[in-house]
Amino acid sequence: MENLLSLSFDYLSSFDGVKIRKGLRQLEGLLAQICLSRATTAAERRRSMAIDGVAKSSPKDLASLSEDPAFREFFKLQEGFEWNVAIRLISCLERLLGKGSNGQNDLLLVSTLDLLRGVLLIHPPSRSLFAREIYMNLLLDLLDPSSCPAVQSSAVLTLVTALLEQPSITRCFENLDGLLTVTSLFKNRGTSREVKLKLVEFLYFYLMPEIPYAGRDAANSHGGLHRSPSKASRLGSGGRERRVCEEGTRTTNEKQSLLGRYLNNVEDLVEDLKETAPFGTSFG
Repeated sequence: MENLLSLSFDYLSSFDGVKIRKGLRQLEGLLAQICLSRATTAAERRRSMAIDGVAKSSPKDLASLSEDPAFREFFKLQEGFEWNVAIRLISCLERLLGKGSNGQNDLLLVSTLDLLRGVLLIHPPSRSLFAREIYMNLLLDLLDPSSCPAVQSSAVLTLVTALLEQPSITRCFENLDGLLTVTSLFKNRGTSREVKLKLVEFLYFYLMPEIPYAGRDAANSHGGLHRSPSKASRLGSGGRERRVCEEGTRTTNEKQSLLGRYLNNVEDLVEDLKETAPFGTSFG
């Protein structure tokens, strides 16, 4: 597995879009092998062929995934800097962002963000990388109004994944004027309807009661996963100040107050959230 990761990392470190795409596909193939299982019996294969016309892979059961030797090996490798996939994808994002916006580059940005989300879900401790201002700023930079809608939508989803069950990272997001970035994009007339819907969904998610990730102490051990700021980050990110990211949870009311500085009618969002419970969480 180390050889496969090493080859993929070599491609991702390139400035050549073709090589980057190849590296992304290799990583995607590796993760697919870990997370998907093929039909093992003749009956299962026939059933798959009858439904879809092709023999498809299906997601492995979450309960069995943690016992899978390949998954356990991958997870163990992610605990160190050398083989951590998330840090390589973030580094790739930095280089792609520095190349500006064009069709092919935007496709690579979306593909990299899609893969990064998957890695953050498979290996939750890697989310702790976004407690570092340089990496959180990178996600916020992708929400610039000049970014294409596909990149903006994918960046919003990646932001949700990074903040999932991570109150300390949510504090970092707040301290770097993340709420201002999100609401400014939402209020921008040039923002597409699809992106605005994603932003509303993000605000519902943000206002949810905070529940720390059960493995948070393990995640904090990832403080060793760092690198030098990219040129774009050193030049600054839209005037956001560098501040120390804080820990601790906030209530929905506290977050409502913060969001209310940038957006009107936040009370309606909270009431709707309490009534519909779109994420299945009770407010008591």
